[in-house]
Amino acid sequence: MQGIVRYFQEAREELKKVNWPTRVQVLEGTQTVFIFVIFMTLIIWGMDRLFHTGLGALLK
Repeated sequence: MQGIVRYFQEAREELKKVNWPTRVQVLEGTQTVFIFVIFMTLIIWGMDRLFHTGLGALLK
């Protein structure tokens, strides 16, 4: 039982050492990821349309 208590005490001490990001940093990171996902989605969508059109023309 004492091992579990010690574990959580040490874990709590380690969490105090963590350099947590600020709210602005979290929002900037979220915005960057969101823009990247939209960009990649558009690229994949465009490639899919291109291949769909190309294969459709070849199979006619």
